[in-house]
Amino acid sequence: MKKKLLGAVLSVAMVATLLAGCGGGAAETAAPAAPAAPAAEEKTEEAAPAEAATSEGGGLVGVAMPTKDLQRWNQDGSNMEAELKAAGYDVDLQFASNDVSTQVSQIENMINGGCQCLVIAAIDSESLGDVLAKAKDANIPVISYDRLIMNTDAITYYATFDNYKVGTVQGEYVRDTLDLDNADGPFNIEFTAGDPGDNNAGFFFNGAYDVLKKYIDEGKLVVKSGQKTFEEVATASWATETAQSRAENILSSYYTSEKLDAWLCSNDSTALGVENALAANYTGEYPIVTGQDCDVANVKNMIAGKQAMSVFKDTRTLASKTVEMVDAVMKGGEAPINDTETYDNGTGVIPSFLCDPVFADVNNYKELLIDSGYYAEGDLQ
Repeated sequence: MKKKLLGAVLSVAMVATLLAGCGGGAAETAAPAAPAAPAAEEKTEEAAPAEAATSEGGGLVGVAMPTKDLQRWNQDGSNMEAELKAAGYDVDLQFASNDVSTQVSQIENMINGGCQCLVIAAIDSESLGDVLAKAKDANIPVISYDRLIMNTDAITYYATFDNYKVGTVQGEYVRDTLDLDNADGPFNIEFTAGDPGDNNAGFFFNGAYDVLKKYIDEGKLVVKSGQKTFEEVATASWATETAQSRAENILSSYYTSEKLDAWLCSNDSTALGVENALAANYTGEYPIVTGQDCDVANVKNMIAGKQAMSVFKDTRTLASKTVEMVDAVMKGGEAPINDTETYDNGTGVIPSFLCDPVFADVNNYKELLIDSGYYAEGDLQ
């Protein structure tokens, strides 16, 4: 299946891509600053208008993260806080325990507490419209972080990775590792996608499925469970336990005697659930399992042969770019962007900066994760 050769060749290309940093291939441009809306009268507590941005910089920035329960959000939050402080800003960093009402309350407190810019990674992309209307009334710019906040015109910018490309990288890895363009097949595959409340989850799934669809249509890839749509394979809250329970049902129903060749998981927390299910319920040759985020537990599984790859999204790079965007906005300027076409949140296309994802596997994880300082070698032992 040419996996070793594929990994050796692609690892060089992937490291080169990582060194190139952010960017979706388009030239970096600047978007006009969003016009401030006139303050609206509140029926309850009225938010005080934010102080005007100045060319000197400084001020209070609110950073709202979904939860501490997933490693990547801890890293995103700490990276963002450290870089903002290094740039001269005070930071109000909050984690909401994956509870929407908690996140709404935290953002409202940030607005009333004098934050002059908000960076928000939403728990539910549809649930922040009312509180962000208060931010807009108070002339506070909002940068939607990694997850696009939907159906509100309060969003000034969006900072994320190229989410469709994340899925494309996963699908191409499965395609190339199974050598689908040359091998006879058929090969059996299953899918596990992410949270329906996360706008990115559909991009991840579609990016992967669009690569593999032709092979499914040809019968070279077979989905024994018949579950092929995003709605059928989605995982609420990206929960490991939910992914594990579904995987156990699929394995016991369809793979007691059939070989499973690949399980495409959209991220590492769902991949971990599938891997737990495989360990307890599957005795055949171990399948290709994909992931995303390069969480410690999953990289350990990758080294142990239990996960084939994970898409590496260097959150240090995303944090740095977001801080650059915050700094530009706080000084009254225009944030750097490189995409003005892709991400429509229901009120119009949001000016965005997209960073490039790359894949890590057993052949290149040391260069990507250890040599770059993302992890210490002892973290993965």
